[in-house]
Amino acid sequence: MKGFRYSLIVLICLAAVGLIAFFCLPLLNDYQNTGEIQIQGLKDKVLIQRDENGMAYVHAGNTDDAIMAQGFVTAQDRLFQMQVTRLFIQGRVCELAGPVARNLDIRMKTIGLYRMAQKQEQILDDNTRAFFQNYVNGINAFIDTCPEDIHAEFKLAGIQAEKWTVADSVGVLYYMGYSTAANLGTETTAQMLLETLGYEAASRLMPVNINADDPNDTGIFNMPQKEALSASLPAIPEALALAGDPLLRPLRAGSNNWAISPALSATGKAVLCGDPHLDPRILPGVWYPIGLITPEFRAVGVNIAGIPGMSVGRTGHIALSATNNYGDMQDLYIETPDPKNPDHYLEGETSIPFEQMTETLKIKDKAAANGFREETITIRSTRRGPVVSQSLEGYATDKLITLRFAPAESMEPAIGLMDVLTAKNSRELAAALKQVPMGCFNWVFADADGNIGFQASGKIPIRSNGDGTFPFPVKDSIDNWTGWIPADQMPSAMNPEKNWLATCNQKTIPHDFPYYYSSYFAPSYRYRRIAELMAEPGKKSIEDLWGYQRDIKNPMARNLSPVIAEILLKYEDTKSLGKILSDWDFTDDPQKAAPAVFQSVYRFFAMAAFEDDLGPEKAMTLLNNWYFWQEKMEGMILSGDSPLFDDVRTTDKTESMEDLFHLAALKASRFLEPLLGPDPETWQWGKVHTLELVNPIRRNGAGKALLGSGPMPAGGSGETLYRGWYDFDKPFGVTHCASLRMVADFSDNDKILAVLPGGVTGRTFHPHQKDQIKAFMSGEKKYWWFSDQAIDAHETARLTLMP
Repeated sequence: MKGFRYSLIVLICLAAVGLIAFFCLPLLNDYQNTGEIQIQGLKDKVLIQRDENGMAYVHAGNTDDAIMAQGFVTAQDRLFQMQVTRLFIQGRVCELAGPVARNLDIRMKTIGLYRMAQKQEQILDDNTRAFFQNYVNGINAFIDTCPEDIHAEFKLAGIQAEKWTVADSVGVLYYMGYSTAANLGTETTAQMLLETLGYEAASRLMPVNINADDPNDTGIFNMPQKEALSASLPAIPEALALAGDPLLRPLRAGSNNWAISPALSATGKAVLCGDPHLDPRILPGVWYPIGLITPEFRAVGVNIAGIPGMSVGRTGHIALSATNNYGDMQDLYIETPDPKNPDHYLEGETSIPFEQMTETLKIKDKAAANGFREETITIRSTRRGPVVSQSLEGYATDKLITLRFAPAESMEPAIGLMDVLTAKNSRELAAALKQVPMGCFNWVFADADGNIGFQASGKIPIRSNGDGTFPFPVKDSIDNWTGWIPADQMPSAMNPEKNWLATCNQKTIPHDFPYYYSSYFAPSYRYRRIAELMAEPGKKSIEDLWGYQRDIKNPMARNLSPVIAEILLKYEDTKSLGKILSDWDFTDDPQKAAPAVFQSVYRFFAMAAFEDDLGPEKAMTLLNNWYFWQEKMEGMILSGDSPLFDDVRTTDKTESMEDLFHLAALKASRFLEPLLGPDPETWQWGKVHTLELVNPIRRNGAGKALLGSGPMPAGGSGETLYRGWYDFDKPFGVTHCASLRMVADFSDNDKILAVLPGGVTGRTFHPHQKDQIKAFMSGEKKYWWFSDQAIDAHETARLTLMP
């Protein structure tokens, strides 16, 4: 009885603490959203209305005031998130995390994204500079005017809110460009295969990239001549690709977007759909939603916190969304140090001095006098870029590896994103998007006149050797970058006859494209699924299009699962798994067993195919780079034969594909039974395939679930439109999925269908930090409001900014 009484008291105390947290803590991490606030720099008063989701709608009499107010409200909601992003870009995470982030900071200072941003800031034209400066002024006005409203996360993290600069905002653009330029992972993987397997065997494992719209595209990779490659280089670590920690990789992108013309639309108007696939696991998510309303434009959409304007959304004239086009803007170079002078490197026989600069690390250290210690590092660069080999832990080689990033050399005074707000039609928008050289994106758009189109952005170098898949050995002073792919020759389309278009990170260039564009694209599964849905009879309703974003049909499984099922049904010890697959409709339903069976068997089969040739560690490096091998592997399985299927470690037997699938199924059972139970018929995909959103101040340990979402059953997979991508080496937790779902219908001038995975604000315990999770997971419709009448009808708070 005494123990019961004690337990009861503990429960009552915990309940009381919970009630206090629920009712009181939001008040301690809130901000003023009613009344008036006077800030310097405005030309006239600005009205800010908040809706039921906490989303701000800015009404200003001119563009300058609107963008300044955008900076102000973004800081209200996301200043801590912006600070963490800035620390990462500048190589200052040690100030927050201590010595554990030292190697990361060295890497980021070496890559030099912030130095690029500072250089870009210096050449901006007056209009572009003013656009960014107005935004920055708004951020700083919040810091100066509302010190009591600064996010509680700053105190909890032990850091100060810092004033923002134009270079900080431009730095976020360069971070987006670098983190989405994924071909660097292809170079590291390709070099690893070359070094481990040799030229002939490596050439058989190069990626297959197929343009599903080009019947003449075989997707076969043209291997460079053996003499042009270096096989004497140790495998390059993947660290340069910024993989790993979700706090540091939110902008590594996939995505779907599509548009339909009035002829295919049930509403009679063009419709634009977008669901960018990013890593949304850190609350409140990647995108910041806002409405900007002036006499010049009306725009409702999202941008990355720290960047002014709108990247995804609609105006009165256009709507747009972006996917990664994977244009190759990064190259690694193999340099040779001058053996006679350690401060020089060689280009052929020519000895050239390194450019050298010093950077200072500020490392959180309780033992230091002021809580921080400093460390000076030296960064060396050749004419191609910084030496990165010495900034990678555990990488020993007498060769020097440099990194070249195209946006460092392709800067222009104007950045076209600011013109998105004022574009009057699709052609004006396409012209603006060509002026985004630092980001390789496929922009799909529609306009109020019924036009639809897409335009690829990014400035991609023309390579003299016609390839950027392998690191380039520097043998002389001749530059292998000879120019830039002309903007007018970048992939694009306008008003296709089929009345729809889409991009899903797939290959969009034709087989006879005159330049090397990339050797890294998503498999065509998602795009082919969109094509199937669009080919179904009838015009497409908004309900249809909203549902397509949650479509869980797996085209890869439809091709491969029957092959696997036929094999597994032959053996008593795998017959039950074969039966589950043979009865499957190929939907990655979280309540079904078949997706768990398929994904597990497929995963163990891939491991078995590569591990004997590469070893476990290198095989996992390859397998984590899904796009590199998936369509190649599919072709091998459908053909039924490949040298990869034989285990080279067994000298008395030649293994077949059937042997590997049988073995993979047995391993899959042993893997899944402890997680899902002994009876495969009761397994559920959603019990192992989960999405978990976490708070940036409590990402692990006790309280993680309270401050986050806890694991949530997720449908889909990496191959479905309803994306649920997981890291190969960490099955099956979702790392990338829709970071936003949006459907913009030009027949509806009151609202836009849109939902975020988390919420609007980044403030812990705030009611709008994670209030959209339920709708995001269930498919419930939520809206951004577009017309004045709709905004007024859904107003929950009103704030006036006064000059």
